[in-house]
Amino acid sequence: MPHIQELIYELEVGRGPRIVRALATVLAVLALAWWYDTREFKNFYAPEAMEAAQLARNIVAGRGYTTEVIRPLSIHLVVQKQGLEADIGSAPHPDLINPPVYPLFLAGLMKALPFKYQIEGPFLRYQPEVIIAVANQVLFLIVIGLMASLASRLFSIEVGVLTLAFLLLSDTLWRFSTSGLSTMMVMLWLALWVRALLRLDTAFFEGGREKRGLYRWAAVCGLLIGLAGLTRYSMLGLLVPTVAYVLIFFNQRRFKVNLVVVLVAAAVVAPWLVRNYQLCGHPFGLAGFAIDQGSIAYPHDTLERTLEPEMQLVGLNDYGRKLVLNLYDILTHELPRLGGNWLGGFFLAGLLLRFRSGMLSRLRYVLLLTLVTLAVFQALGRTHLSERIPDIHSENLLILLAPPFFIYGAAFFSTLLDQMRLPIIELRHFITTVFLGVSALPIILTFLPPPNVPINYPPYYPVWIQTNARLLRQDELMMSDMPWAVAWYGDRQCVWIPRNPREAFFEIHDRHKRVSALYLTQLTTDVKFLSQMIQGRDYDWARFAAQLLLRQELPDGFPLKDVWSYYLPDQLFLADRPRWRALGSREPGRPETQPTGPATTAPAAPQPTLPEPIQPLR
Repeated sequence: MPHIQELIYELEVGRGPRIVRALATVLAVLALAWWYDTREFKNFYAPEAMEAAQLARNIVAGRGYTTEVIRPLSIHLVVQKQGLEADIGSAPHPDLINPPVYPLFLAGLMKALPFKYQIEGPFLRYQPEVIIAVANQVLFLIVIGLMASLASRLFSIEVGVLTLAFLLLSDTLWRFSTSGLSTMMVMLWLALWVRALLRLDTAFFEGGREKRGLYRWAAVCGLLIGLAGLTRYSMLGLLVPTVAYVLIFFNQRRFKVNLVVVLVAAAVVAPWLVRNYQLCGHPFGLAGFAIDQGSIAYPHDTLERTLEPEMQLVGLNDYGRKLVLNLYDILTHELPRLGGNWLGGFFLAGLLLRFRSGMLSRLRYVLLLTLVTLAVFQALGRTHLSERIPDIHSENLLILLAPPFFIYGAAFFSTLLDQMRLPIIELRHFITTVFLGVSALPIILTFLPPPNVPINYPPYYPVWIQTNARLLRQDELMMSDMPWAVAWYGDRQCVWIPRNPREAFFEIHDRHKRVSALYLTQLTTDVKFLSQMIQGRDYDWARFAAQLLLRQELPDGFPLKDVWSYYLPDQLFLADRPRWRALGSREPGRPETQPTGPATTAPAAPQPTLPEPIQPLR
């Protein structure tokens, strides 16, 4: 009988209510994730996501850390360093732009779970991308748990709950979680780094004369910085606020602590940097050229598409110009919307509060210095990837600070409520609910009809891409304006269209490896007529496509003379012979471009007609 009474007591007063609340929270989070994925999931659009995924598949297939996305600049660097025996026609091409941790994480998923790369039947969602998105959402939920528990420990349970709600209701963070990018993993490393830094702070200021655990937590900070740097190179910038924090606030052992941090971080990243140097002569590979992109000599994506670059054309003036222009854009557009809406400014204001706790004040300074450091890295490292997709790209570094900033924003809001001296607690709950509702407006509007179509067309229609790629053998080479998509969906080696098609195409075709097919999409064909196609100096491929479509002409000596008219005029597929005849009547179908209900099918996209069909050109 006493046991029954104790059980009833636990259920009604003791741990029972806490368990019920925890289960209700977990179910609500899972329901939100399911609802978001059901209505808002879209197939990959970011080139970095597709590139990391195809790298992971190559690792699982036993091909090593090699890529099927071939950049002309990468060809130049590898051949220059290792000679023609390392050329794409002689050996698998090493990846020189992606750090290894995230692709290795994806490779583990592919090894453990049933990935289905072959597209069969009606297509809407690509199954491997759904699995990758769910895995990233698990990382996202871990970050939320870490930040909510940290907020509860540093401030109060109310601040922890607010932090949890702010993060869960951020539409921008959910979009990142389904993008296939490494952002959630980097965010996890940063969240762990913040917690390790607080442990380091406690070890120094509360560890007694022996400073128990000081060097251990310094090593953990260095380890996390190294792992973050091997997930995204720019995160090595976390060394700056870490070293500055120790130098400013530690009155003893500062140099030894910093030495431990730097040495451990260096030990983690050094083997990979040595590998890159041995392959191409640059420790950060092609990623180290990000600072040169966007210059006057190499605007947009032209540097990566240049077979023989002249780096002396880029100087300090270009770097200064790039820093100033991009910092202006970051300060006026991205910083006020940190976290996905205008409340980002509110969270920044939370960093200006004065705290009785020295730890909270010191952490605030570290976060502000981290913000400045990442803003500079983002400004200097901005490339064409930032132009393709606003906000949701791997070069958005400020979003990584959203979770710790939300903690201070929640604390700021809680402080404002305390100062209001509200007469009844229900009024406090009402104001909190209204504030959360306002901050959640973007995700609420996202859930309103109509639902998203998962297909990111134009230009990516996985069925077309996979069909075109499978027309080639595994050892043949395609050229395209979206090699990342050909490599991911088609599992074929694909070189990015070079900047100068008149010379570089034949240089690749004749000297490096024979090009068996050319695939041009709306990334090339759908450009501005006057300022780009007619007057632009870097739009030779657009003029090539227009000449083929309108005049049915190819440059003299161009080896790919057979044109598959199925994709015209949206996309162009040329080959060395009519390979598509092997398909017979099995055409790859058309993408669904309109929202569909559960029992309806989207109408096929209308097919424009040309005055006369394009025949194979001989």
